[in-house]
Amino acid sequence: MANKKQLKLISWNVNGLRAALKKDFLHSFAALDADVFSVQETKLQQFQLTEQMQTIDGYQSYWSHAVTKKGYSGVGTYARIPVIGNRAGIGVKKFDDEGRILETDFGDFVFFNVYFPNGQMGEERLEYKLDFYKAFFAHADQLRSEGRSLIITGDYNTAHNEIDLKNPKANEKTSGFMRIERDWLDRIETAGYIDTFRHLYPDTVKYSWWTYRFKARERNVGWRIDYFFVTKDIVDRGCVKEAFIDNDIYGSDHCPIGLIVEF
Repeated sequence: MANKKQLKLISWNVNGLRAALKKDFLHSFAALDADVFSVQETKLQQFQLTEQMQTIDGYQSYWSHAVTKKGYSGVGTYARIPVIGNRAGIGVKKFDDEGRILETDFGDFVFFNVYFPNGQMGEERLEYKLDFYKAFFAHADQLRSEGRSLIITGDYNTAHNEIDLKNPKANEKTSGFMRIERDWLDRIETAGYIDTFRHLYPDTVKYSWWTYRFKARERNVGWRIDYFFVTKDIVDRGCVKEAFIDNDIYGSDHCPIGLIVEF
């Protein structure tokens, strides 16, 4: 039997990769020393990818871009472990056109890097967000039915429970903490997807996003909306070793989150 190996996985909504590169992104990238490093909200088109962005020493990179709107959305995944396959999107045009999903097959698990929609622009976008959850997890469930283990990370744009944001009562009618959105996170947990950070740290108050306004980060008035969810089999086999949120790294309105697994 082959020796098991620990892997460090990182996810970070960089709120514009070009902006992040001017704020010490490469230093933070090196310091985090991840085997798989996923970024969301790259705000790039294909032609804007530079050599510096694409070829970080030792890593292959994979990208998905919004095709209908410039400077919007987009995700990228860097890997320094062997990749069996990679695809952008889930085969649903209205979601794939916004460049929100990368699916990377590492053999032991399928890794999803997802930038879930924000519903704050109004009723139509809230409906789009809920439809996105439904379509994405239907796709994920199909892979699970084929016996695959899944790790689904990214900016989910929803705080799940009151512990996950500073001012829950004041935000009950704000998209990102509306009951109809939180119900989706309840639903996926019931279906056997596990929030790794909350699984390991049920009572820890820690946030991953702060508005740029009102000195929110300085005051730690934040939300936990970035997650590593894994399928239950990964937890049951003892593969989850650690989960963390790195509040000490700046450069975006989000901070990096991480997961250490062993396969």
